Amino acid sequence: MLDGMVTWAEVDLDAIAHNIAAYKRHVGARVEVFAVVKANAYGHGAAAVSRTALTAGASRLAVHRAGEGIELRKAGIDAPILVVGYTPPEGAKRIVRWHLTPSLMTLDFAQALSGAAAAAGAVVPVHVKVDTGMSRYGLMPEEVVEFMTALHRLPGIHIEGLFTHFATADSADPAITLRQLAVFNDVRAALSEVGITIPIAHAANSAAAMKLPETHLNAIRPGIAIYGMSPSAEWPPVFEIRPSLTLKSLVSRVRDIPAGTGVSYGYTFITARTTRVALIPVGYGDGYHRILSNQGSVLVRGQRAPIIGRVCMDQIVVDVTAIPGVQLGDEVVLVGAQGSQTIRAEEVARLAGTINYEVTTSLLPRVARVFLRGGRRIAVTALEGE
Repeated sequence: MLDGMVTWAEVDLDAIAHNIAAYKRHVGARVEVFAVVKANAYGHGAAAVSRTALTAGASRLAVHRAGEGIELRKAGIDAPILVVGYTPPEGAKRIVRWHLTPSLMTLDFAQALSGAAAAAGAVVPVHVKVDTGMSRYGLMPEEVVEFMTALHRLPGIHIEGLFTHFATADSADPAITLRQLAVFNDVRAALSEVGITIPIAHAANSAAAMKLPETHLNAIRPGIAIYGMSPSAEWPPVFEIRPSLTLKSLVSRVRDIPAGTGVSYGYTFITARTTRVALIPVGYGDGYHRILSNQGSVLVRGQRAPIIGRVCMDQIVVDVTAIPGVQLGDEVVLVGAQGSQTIRAEEVARLAGTINYEVTTSLLPRVARVFLRGGRRIAVTALEGE
């Protein structure tokens, strides 16, 4: 039990450090590592993960929104932070004030940023995104040269980077990724022809950085794999990555219920025999998906206990009939290892019809994050009052 909290996520910072260092060894000293820590570091806790990643070999961080970068600055992190998503012109002053590196694709924002930089007496590094086939954010390849030429005329802006994002790097077939890379390299060549040199070119996400060395360029942007989750369902990691998050709770009640008893909302499960059940205080209000009703399982005393009945907002019921000695206060693992058994995020994702990314990013703020180093607790982030 952790200071009276009943549901928490343990984040092993040593595993994060191992995974960053593994990527750094894989790509070599000349390639920078942007640690992608958007969405609260995929649910793991952005500030603690960022500090760990930077110490382990990452030189830069990447977030999606300016607000995420600001939170890291407020946490005392001074490394370069790339905002890979859209920032409206009204956000230019915040970018300058907090020393963030925005990504650009409109002259409206570029002009607002130039004005804010001039007012502050600053020069802001910027990156430009190219849409090579993702069909989301970014300039079309044929727009880049004209846009870059216009950027060069704006004071207070330093064009530091050019980047793109791969749509199918997790696929066993690299054809689409290599086609996107070729388009990106064509854009780089076109810029070079008009005398525009970009110091940092980056494209590779976790999967591409693992499997396709030609995508490494000047920098890589690993995300999911630095948390120890597989970047692909079609092929295994090419070097060891260690899962970093364990989702835990406690047994809050144990009792026997007779055959023919309905369990939880809607009576979607009715016992066929006398059944020993344990109540666990975790549910979709914590980010544990309701779709796991009647199909997920948890670990209790090192054994699997199936979820019976619907996952509720705050509680689930599991069948512990086959597990001797279960009692109030026993530790329960919903994602992670206990004894010789493991429930990986990938397993939970498969049952929920989603991907491992969503399993951890779904964890809500009331789930305390407990940070471990050397197997010992070093910090806790939790809701006020817990």
